[in-house]
Amino acid sequence: TSRRRHTRLHEKSRGLGDVYKRQDWPGRLEALRERGGRVVVVDPRRTKTAENADQHIPIVPGTDAALLMSIIHVMFDESLVDLGRLDGHVTGVDEVAAGALAFAPEAVAASTGVDAETIRRLARDIAAADRAAVYGRIGTHTVEFGTLASWAVDVISTLTGNLDEPGGMMFPLGLHQQASKRKRGFQTGRWRSRVRELPEVLGELPTATMIDEMSKPGDGQIRALITVGGNPALTSPDSEALDDALASLEFMVSVDPYLNETTRHADVLLPPPSALEKSHYDIAFTTLSVRNYAMWSAPVFERPVGHPSEFDVLVTLTAILSGAPADTDPHALAEATLAGQVGSAVAAPGSSIEGRDPAEILEALAVHPEITERFLDLMIRTSARGDGFGAQADGWTLERLQQHEHGVDLGPLEPRFPEVLATPSGMVELAPDHIISDLDRLASTIGERSDGFVLVGRRELQSNNSWLHNIDVLVKGRNRCTLRIHPDDAERLSLADGSQATVASSVGEVVVDVELNDEMMAGVVSLPYGWGHGRTGSRLDVASKRPGVNTNVLTDRTKIDPLSGNAVLNGIPVEIVPA
Repeated sequence: TSRRRHTRLHEKSRGLGDVYKRQDWPGRLEALRERGGRVVVVDPRRTKTAENADQHIPIVPGTDAALLMSIIHVMFDESLVDLGRLDGHVTGVDEVAAGALAFAPEAVAASTGVDAETIRRLARDIAAADRAAVYGRIGTHTVEFGTLASWAVDVISTLTGNLDEPGGMMFPLGLHQQASKRKRGFQTGRWRSRVRELPEVLGELPTATMIDEMSKPGDGQIRALITVGGNPALTSPDSEALDDALASLEFMVSVDPYLNETTRHADVLLPPPSALEKSHYDIAFTTLSVRNYAMWSAPVFERPVGHPSEFDVLVTLTAILSGAPADTDPHALAEATLAGQVGSAVAAPGSSIEGRDPAEILEALAVHPEITERFLDLMIRTSARGDGFGAQADGWTLERLQQHEHGVDLGPLEPRFPEVLATPSGMVELAPDHIISDLDRLASTIGERSDGFVLVGRRELQSNNSWLHNIDVLVKGRNRCTLRIHPDDAERLSLADGSQATVASSVGEVVVDVELNDEMMAGVVSLPYGWGHGRTGSRLDVASKRPGVNTNVLTDRTKIDPLSGNAVLNGIPVEIVPA
């Protein structure tokens, strides 16, 4: 996002690297270098992103938070902190400085596998760059200290004046988004799970405790379940135990096109129409955009008469769970919900349609035959870029967007402070108590590196989720469900390429084909995500011919990041022997 020199510290990810999930990233990296920039990738694997970087720094999986805190330590220790235009709008700097004292580079070098001088050089380079972006994804999050790692990434951006700055970490503004956020803050732990008393986060409880809630008798025991497009029997921790728990349920409904390892337990399977039979507008992933854009896609095919849409299915299920009869018209319920949203919008102070007649707004939305498109049009027209239902002559509507067959470029990301801040204080609150207090737990893990093996996951573009394994063109060819191991480690264990190894953790073991691969850091092995097909009752003909093994047999549901509830899916200690 910058036309000036910047450094990118790209934390490890589970897959090929997010650099390849954006248009022509190799070309963008080359253009960055032509501007004098540099790219550094920190990852236990030499991914394709790392191969295109100026420097690849291997790291022991699960120690990202310690490395990042050590970078923060150097910034305070060497007086490299410069808040830039955010100076005076940030609280908690002193608390962060105090929390970083325990993470000197010399202290974390052994456990992270990154030497002290490299850590100091990283800190100095990030601080000295005209613009710098520090970026971490799933590999840094699905570990024991994932929340601290995610937080530390943002702290470094703040301390170097790169938060909300071009070339640094910025905030997209999608076509449907409001310019400002409600100042309501962020809370977790508003309630806790029944069995393990794990805290709620964003209205959700950790998947890692779902087995406990299904299996332990008593008031509040889960006896029924609805799944929507998910396959937790393969993708959740301790998945063998979860599979047994699913079989014990009294009733289960699955909205899914596949009879897979999870939905084989369902009493009712509700297949949605093809994605080609519905329109599409991306809401979730625009929050990760490196440039503002919007795109609406029309259905390629008409949905057959009498076939409910996925929206109809979900609305009907919601109505039934609310006590309505099964023959409730889902469109009537959706219309009532839309009317409620319009009523809230016209009553909201500062809304672009504040004080307007709700009937007028609903009449304008009725030009769209699909109810889902009426919801979307309401979002767009009351957004920061919207027409406010006629109040802004050059504003956007869904109808205007539909005229752009290939989408619309809304321009580069722009600074959005202070209106984007959603904290009660209106400041960047850098040191929340629950995060600062967790630094002591992180500091207690600093020490010598274990001699054993550490397991990480991986994803490949052709098979990055379990449902893609049932598509022949994506899985044909070489075996992709292999244990990747460094040749030196394999020689020490008497493992040959193509042989089989037994991989065991504290909760389970699998037997898997071995693939010698020098992209792996010594002491680190990798298994791909989403495999383990061929179970009785599933109907995945293609996947069952290449079943692979399920890496989540090895993950322990009792191991979570206590701040987020995320399961620890990476950085798992394992033992390896020839099968």
